[in-house]
This record gives sequence, C-alpha cells and structure tokens, in this order.
Amino acid sequence: MSEIVDQAELRALLGDPSPRAIAKERVALHARDKEWISLSPFVVLATSDADGNCDASPKGDPAGFVHVLDDHTLAIPERPGNRRADGYLNILSNPRVGVIFLIPGRGETLRINGKARLVRDAPYFDDMVVKGHRPILAVEVQVEQIFLHCAKAFLRSGLWNPEQWPVDTLPNQARLVKELQPESTETVEQLEKHYSHTYEELLYKS
Repeated sequence: MSEIVDQAELRALLGDPSPRAIAKERVALHARDKEWISLSPFVVLATSDADGNCDASPKGDPAGFVHVLDDHTLAIPERPGNRRADGYLNILSNPRVGVIFLIPGRGETLRINGKARLVRDAPYFDDMVVKGHRPILAVEVQVEQIFLHCAKAFLRSGLWNPEQWPVDTLPNQARLVKELQPESTETVEQLEKHYSHTYEELLYKS
C-alpha cells in the first residue's frame, strides 16, 4: 500500500484543476441556482462535529422543499425521523456544512458549502407545510461557496439508467434490521408491519 500524505504528492498524482473548474465557484445564489433548488426533491446534508466525526444525512420532500430566503441563505426543513439527530448535534458543535442537491434524471448536481444554524420556528415555516404539517425545525445555511458539479459520477454509475441497475438481492428492510440488530426484541413480522403502509402514513407525524 502506498499512502498519499501531503498536498504536493496529491497534486502530482491528480494534476491541477482547470481554469474552468476554479472559476465556477460563487458566493451568492444565481437565478439558475434558485431554479435548480426549486426542482430538487432530494439533498444530502454533510456535517462533522468539533472532533471531526462526520455524518451525511439524506433529506427529501416534494421538489422545492428547501427554501431560498435570500441570495445568501437557504432553509432545509426537518420532518419526523428516528430522533438520532446526528447531523444536528454536529451543527451545534461545528456549524460548517455541505449540501448536495439532486434532480431525478439529471447528471449534474448543485453543491453548496457554508455555515449552518438550527431554527426552531420562523415565519417562513408556514411556507414549508406539507400535508398539513409544519417542520419540526429548520437548518438555515449561510452560503459561502456554491458551484455545479459535473455528471461524470452519474454517467459512470448509471444511477438514472434502469438498464444498468444491479439485481437487488438484499432482503427487505424488516429482515435487514433483524439481521443487523439481532438484539432487537421485535420479530420480523412486527418489523414488516412497521415498514409497511403504516410507515408511509407516518411520514409527517412524530
């Protein structure tokens, strides 16, 4: 194994970024960025705590669920989940975050890095109601860096191409949970009931 241990060695291997790659960074939201965000139903929120322990959490809702508050600020609503709050606990000790916005079928992604804070209520929460439910809280992100990322990863992976999807041989969610958490007292049947239609009915309920 040959480990890379410094920036010079890394640059010698990868080379320098092109002028186009360097110039694409921006610090304020363009109208096209706002349009992209309005079409995105899914984001990944990356955080780390003060000790560098990391978390990457998926967030999803109807397209446009992330609200643009102004040219430099976004708000990501929180819905009921498993209450681990890994990413939110990270933000309390280290506000630096990264967000990737995906649009189904689109190879490029929009990447935003900045500083976050947690908000328990604000007037704009009324605009984030889905199926009658206001968000529990919101992550406000102060934009510091923004750019479009190319489609190479999606082209290589075939993520949006059903013909390239692998055959899914994994057990269903209930059986996975039982296998990976053998200490659980719940039976497979109980878990299957939990992850059935009831699971979808509780998407916006605590």
